[in-house]
Amino acid sequence: MSEDVSVLQTAEEIRAHILDIYSKNHFMSDYFHIKITDIHCGSATVSLKTDPLKHNNHRGRLHGGVLVALADSVTGVTSATVGASVVTVAMTMNFIRTAKPGETIRVTSRITHNGRTTIVIEADMFDEEDHLMANILATMMVVDHFPEIPREWRDSD
Repeated sequence: MSEDVSVLQTAEEIRAHILDIYSKNHFMSDYFHIKITDIHCGSATVSLKTDPLKHNNHRGRLHGGVLVALADSVTGVTSATVGASVVTVAMTMNFIRTAKPGETIRVTSRITHNGRTTIVIEADMFDEEDHLMANILATMMVVDHFPEIPREWRDSD
């Protein structure tokens, strides 16, 4: 993106813009119904109300792939909060416990390294009762930028 773009000025504008960007991500919104529930500079929270008919495996438990997709989704949103468009290079996910089918699961993330070519993100996944389900460590490669989103911004306007 090399065109001249005006930089968004307020946290409210940045949050609204990120929500707009991800409203077009049909994998997140239409297929998995992942919701972005919190956006800050360098961190984000996404959630998913699990559907046993869509998200369970053959044993009636939540499929691990659904949980990985939720974890991967938060990394893209988190990277966008600092103006980076990314792809996943590596992700480690330690599964600690499962959730009951039908529960809402949330993942909260934070950037631990914001480099020129890579971003490292740590995240934690929780069930409805705030039990830790998994922890995640992801390395993201910066492939482009959202020039309208500043690399650093304040949460208060």
